[in-house]
Amino acid sequence: MLRLMKYLKKSAGYIVLIVALLFLQAYCDLSLPDYTSKIVNVGIQQQGIEDGVPEKMRAATMESLSAFTDEEGREKIADSYTQEEELYVLKDDITKEDREELNDVICQAIMLLSQHASQTGQGMEGGAQLSSQLSQMPDSMVEQAAAAFVRAEYEAIGEDVDRIQMHYILESGLEMLLMALLIMAASISVTFLSSRVAAALGHDLRNGVYRKVMGFSSSEYHKFSTASLITRSTNDVQQVQLTMAMMFRIVLYAPILGIGGVIRVLQTDSSMTWILGLGVALILAVILMLFLIAMPKFTKLQTLIDRLNLVTREILTGIPVIRAFSREKHEEERFEAANRNLTRTNLFVNRCMTFMMPVMMLIMNGISVLIIYNGAYAVDDGSMQVGNVMAFIQYAMQIIMSFLMITAMSIMLPRANVAAGRIVEVLNTKETIRDPENPVSPEAGTEGTVEFDHVSFAYPEADENVLTDITFKASKGQQVAIIGSTGSGKSTLINLIPRFYDVTEGSVRVDGVDVRDMSQKELRDKLGYVPQKGVLFSGTIDSNIRYGKADLTREEVERAAKIAQADDFIMEKNHTYDSPVAQGGTNVSGGQKQRLSIARAIAKNPEILIFDDSFSALDFKTDSALRKAIKDNTKDITTIIVAQRISTIMKADRIIVLDDGKMAGIGTHKELMKNCEVYRQIAMSQLSEEELANE
Repeated sequence: MLRLMKYLKKSAGYIVLIVALLFLQAYCDLSLPDYTSKIVNVGIQQQGIEDGVPEKMRAATMESLSAFTDEEGREKIADSYTQEEELYVLKDDITKEDREELNDVICQAIMLLSQHASQTGQGMEGGAQLSSQLSQMPDSMVEQAAAAFVRAEYEAIGEDVDRIQMHYILESGLEMLLMALLIMAASISVTFLSSRVAAALGHDLRNGVYRKVMGFSSSEYHKFSTASLITRSTNDVQQVQLTMAMMFRIVLYAPILGIGGVIRVLQTDSSMTWILGLGVALILAVILMLFLIAMPKFTKLQTLIDRLNLVTREILTGIPVIRAFSREKHEEERFEAANRNLTRTNLFVNRCMTFMMPVMMLIMNGISVLIIYNGAYAVDDGSMQVGNVMAFIQYAMQIIMSFLMITAMSIMLPRANVAAGRIVEVLNTKETIRDPENPVSPEAGTEGTVEFDHVSFAYPEADENVLTDITFKASKGQQVAIIGSTGSGKSTLINLIPRFYDVTEGSVRVDGVDVRDMSQKELRDKLGYVPQKGVLFSGTIDSNIRYGKADLTREEVERAAKIAQADDFIMEKNHTYDSPVAQGGTNVSGGQKQRLSIARAIAKNPEILIFDDSFSALDFKTDSALRKAIKDNTKDITTIIVAQRISTIMKADRIIVLDDGKMAGIGTHKELMKNCEVYRQIAMSQLSEEELANE
């Protein structure tokens, strides 16, 4: 996953905003337990009195408190209040720090005053003893006693103490509601922005994989199967995109919430932190165990998806053959085997993850029970208040929840990591065929020439050459034919011209320039290539013919179709040239598909036309008419034809005979009949002696 982080650069601004919103959400989340604690401790137990500092008090109370504090304390109290008639009122400009100091002074005075009222006549020695007892009392007991004193003072003055309590609870409740609204807004914003960033990442990865694959040579295509490339650009990218969206919302948020929760817990009460340590240790142990068991299966999962896609693709594309040989049952079993393996692995992984959540909930509930058990003793001893115990439980749950969120991501991260590795494998694959740094353009007057100069070729990782020492030259306007037995290297030879492969030895020159020294675009712009298997794209007949040159006029499209002998069947269709073509050309016959492929190459008006056994699906009459039309209308175009039929190539200017990857002969039909035994055998196997004599 880390190797894909460079694709997030353009979303850096959004990521910074997401992190800021997560901190805001965490701050609000961590503040809510504190508000709960205050409502219970202050709003309910202390009846809305926050501390021991009265907002108002009588002069007699002021004198009593001053009597039970030292000189510095008396000055502090006197400086904090102003006298209004018979009451002393707390100043408005008192700071938070000053109020805390004043609270300590008044609380001590209140406790001494209360103790003095119950134990009069003890003198200085008794006062010292009271001070010693006060220092040993828990803070919660001091706070509650001070709050009770202040409440009694308010009642004596005539204040509505119930209104004070309700005001505090309502104010705290409204602040909690505001926090909840902020959490909701931040969460929605983070979800929206995370989805946007993840979608942008998915778009860039798909685009990157597509562009990379488009630059692959045939060697790279052999390394990755078509089914695997489809899975990598769809399912794998989707896994990474989904995980990335969840990562911003969970993986980034969990540490913020967890660390913040630990800090708040230490501020609340550190005596029960061992409970949290125990819970975290148990969770980590469960996660580690699941990872050791499930991780190998996560790695295997994407490979099994590849296998299922491969089998599905083969079955769907080969349905006619499957039916013709009555192999439906066999293919069903093959698909079922791939499907069963994938399902079994998925079920195993899901069972592991299903087992994980109940265990996590058990740990969470156990932690809650431990906190309540220990907290009950702390409340009984007076070292904690009920609200603090409740806050501690909430903070503990937030800390545990942060680990649970990471655990939930552990279900997705291994699979996404495998998917990311497969994507990176494609993106990091180096193309074997690349444009030169300084491309060379052909000189004027050399158009239409193709020259093979002692060319040898072996497929990558192959031990033997497919072609050995091939040398010939096709000049402008010439028709050069290539014939040979099956497996002699005919298609391989012409695939070297558009540079689908690079030669192992020698050189292939087009217009006098080595194809390795030209840019691939410039080279292929000069060529009109018709593959052995006609390939059409979804669209219309018109869009398929003008595929190589989009700015063709309708007249040029029709001219190309007439040369390719496709005009007749096109005009019989309801929408003629605007008739739809299904994906892969499944709604046209094999011969029609070949003629449309030929029309597409002719419409481009290239310098060089290459036909890779492109007349095999045509009947003899259409084949003859097509060859005549091509010769009459493409006199200035160099034509290279790979063919199996002698009748297709007999009138070529030059015929190259291949035998086991070597040139067995080169010349015209008559020359080869005299001088080349391989050619003569091929000719006699296809035509009678009378037909050969007439030719």
